[in-house]
Amino acid sequence: MAESPRKSDPLKLVGLLLLLMGWILVLSSVVLLKQAAARGGFALAGLGVEMLGLVLVVRSHIAPKPERN
Repeated sequence: MAESPRKSDPLKLVGLLLLLMGWILVLSSVVLLKQAAARGGFALAGLGVEMLGLVLVVRSHIAPKPERN
C-alpha cells in the first residue's frame, strides 16, 4: 500500500528557513562589516548555513525506501 505524502514536512520548512537565513547573514555581513577578514568570515558562515539548509531540503525530497517483508 502506497503512503500518501506528508502535508507538512518539518525538514523542508527548516531547510528553506536556513537557506533564507544564510542569505540574510551573507548580505548583512557585506553591509554592516568594514574589515575584510570579518566580512569574509561571516560570509563563509552564511554560506555554511545555506549549505546546511540545502542538504535538509534535498533530504526532505528523497522518497523513503519501501519496507521489505
